[in-house]
Amino acid sequence: MTTARHLPHDPSRASSLLMRLLACDGVTGEESAIAALVIEELVAAGVPRSAIVQDDAHTRMELSSACGNIWAYLPRTGPGEPLMFSTHMDTVPLCRGAVPVLNVDEGVIRPAGVTALGGDNRTGCAVLINLATALLENKLPHPPITFLFTVREESGLHGARHLDPQYFRGATMGFNVDGGAPGRMVIGAVGAQRWEATVTGIASHAGVHPDRGVSSTMIVALALSEIYAGGWFGKVVRADREGSSNVGVVAGPTGGTVGEATNVVTDYAMVRGESRSTDARLVGEITEAYRLAFENAAKTVKTSDGRTGTLTFKNRVEYDAFCLPDGHPVVKRAVAAAIQAGITPVLEVSRGGLDANWLVCHGMSAVTFGAGQHDIHTIKEYVNLAEFHDGCRLALSIATSD
Repeated sequence: MTTARHLPHDPSRASSLLMRLLACDGVTGEESAIAALVIEELVAAGVPRSAIVQDDAHTRMELSSACGNIWAYLPRTGPGEPLMFSTHMDTVPLCRGAVPVLNVDEGVIRPAGVTALGGDNRTGCAVLINLATALLENKLPHPPITFLFTVREESGLHGARHLDPQYFRGATMGFNVDGGAPGRMVIGAVGAQRWEATVTGIASHAGVHPDRGVSSTMIVALALSEIYAGGWFGKVVRADREGSSNVGVVAGPTGGTVGEATNVVTDYAMVRGESRSTDARLVGEITEAYRLAFENAAKTVKTSDGRTGTLTFKNRVEYDAFCLPDGHPVVKRAVAAAIQAGITPVLEVSRGGLDANWLVCHGMSAVTFGAGQHDIHTIKEYVNLAEFHDGCRLALSIATSD
């Protein structure tokens, strides 16, 4: 079995690769340039162009996307069950125009200007490409390996949601690179629902005939007040179960303000929010609490002759919760490989969604580990190079384990 001291890794070349990837724009939904660069780097690593494909996931998404997921395949050169390594290509919009600056003394990469860096998740892209390079260049024995680079992860895990499992090529054990320290291994994550409440009131002159109107604003206020009083907002605790909820958007008919004048009773308001928990039932209970609160509020606010506004409430599952047992084969392989690479593994459950949520739904048991990204989605974002190189070594250790 390959050990840490025998894992071939070129830190200088890996860092240069990461710098090239960080310098390429590719915010969520606009991944064409980074997808092209990923393909170019894979080919340079020795992956045949015929073994690299772009799928049609982008044609099945609700949101527009410039391209589909990128897949690459390395055939078996040694024993073992098929494996898959995945990551996402897109960054948050705050990364647009990022210029990476390498500080050798500090051992970090930071953005030069007032942008985020894009370590989330160009570190993952670099780890996968570096893995392909190391395997091919050193002719290391390995099982069949599928590489997946997804799109639109940052805007809702859409690439992973709409992928076609046929591209797994028989792999059922996956390793998703997305996070900070490589030793922090995510074996589970919350599930989430998104909900939307559309409240239609009755417009009226607020000074002359206020009693003839039904205020959508007041309906929203009463509903959210009920939610807060019932303990359904923010951190939600029910017996031994925990979850969370948030109200993220309150808007008018064109996406602007709710109402346009102080002398008109507002007749429209749209509210969007989310519910999360590792407990699938609690996710549904939180969303149902919001629905009932809006229904109660809509029935409460009336005109002088008893008329009420109307409510449309809809919700959808964004991704399901999952949690792999410590003894699952994919967890055991990740832990053993980490120890052999000189990394102390710590198993965790994430409070945020990951591509792994959808990979599990598609039949791929996936463990997520990091590669040095920190303070993501902020202008303080940086990559810890020591952790990035550990992530590269960990991926190679996983791929070459017996």
